[in-house]
Amino acid sequence: MAAELHGVFPYLVSPIGADGEVKAGVLAALCEDLVAAGVHGLTPLGSTGEFAYLGWAQRRRIVEVVVQAARGRVPVVAGVASTTTADAVAQAREFERLGCAGILAILEAYFPLADEGVYGYFAAIAAAVGIPVVLYTNPNFQRSDLSLPVIERLSRIGNVRYIKDASFNTGRLLSILERVEGRMKVFAASSHIPACVMLIGGVGWMAGPACVAPRQSVALYETCRRGDWAGAMRLQRPLWALNQAFARYNLAACIKGGLELQGYAVGPPLAPQAPLPPEGVEDVRRALAAIGALPAR
Repeated sequence: MAAELHGVFPYLVSPIGADGEVKAGVLAALCEDLVAAGVHGLTPLGSTGEFAYLGWAQRRRIVEVVVQAARGRVPVVAGVASTTTADAVAQAREFERLGCAGILAILEAYFPLADEGVYGYFAAIAAAVGIPVVLYTNPNFQRSDLSLPVIERLSRIGNVRYIKDASFNTGRLLSILERVEGRMKVFAASSHIPACVMLIGGVGWMAGPACVAPRQSVALYETCRRGDWAGAMRLQRPLWALNQAFARYNLAACIKGGLELQGYAVGPPLAPQAPLPPEGVEDVRRALAAIGALPAR
C-alpha cells in the first residue's frame, strides 16, 4: 500500500531557457530548498508548471529532474494532462517508471465531453498505473469538468484516492466529502482558504504560492493539524493577502516573478503569456516582504 499523501505540495514552476531546454540546475536547486523548508511533496506540471505550454520532451525532463532532486525524501506527484486518453495513459506510465509516487490527473478538452467520456479518461489513467491518482478539478479553466456523480464513481477505483478541487466553492468540497464516504481525500487549491479546507476534512493543499512561501505554508499546515484554528487564521490572513496579489496577474508570471525576486533564475512565463509587468513585480515584492519571504538585502 502506498504511503498516504498529505501536507503542502508546491506546484513547481517550469524553468525553460531561450533555447527551449529545461534549466535543470535551477529546478533542482528550487526542489532542494523546498524540501529543506519542510514541504511534504513536490508537484511538477501542475497549473503553475505551465503544462499546457510544454512539449512532451520538456514535460518528461521536468519530471525526471524533480524525481532526481527529491531523492526519495518526499513524494513526487506529477501532472498528466492530455486531450486524448491514449496519450494520458502513456504519460502516466512513463512518470511511474521515472519514480513518481503519484499522478495528478488533468483533463484537457477542446470539444465538451459527456460524463461517460470524462469518467473513462480518468479511469484509464488509474488502470494504467499502480500508484495513487489525484483527480484535478477546476471548472474555471476546464471545458469538461468532473461532476459529483463522476467523482463518486471514480472514488470506487482502488488507486483513485485523492482529489484537488480548485472550484472556489467550499460547499462543493463538503458535497464531495459526503459523496465519497472516506474513499477519497481532499487537497485544497490556493483559491481556497486552506485553513478552512483543513477544518472541514482536507489533508493539505497543492498550490503555486507554496513555491515562494514554503515555510509559511508548512507552519500553517502544522498549526491546522494541531487543531489550533485561531492560530491558523493568524497565519492564513497574510498568506491570503499574497494570494490576492497573485490573483491580479497571471499566476505563473507571479510565481516565477516571486522566485526571481528570491534569487531563482526561472525566467518569464512561456509565450504567448505575458511576463509580470513592473507594477506586478512591485505588488509581488510587497506581498512577499510582508510575510518575510524575501532574502535580506
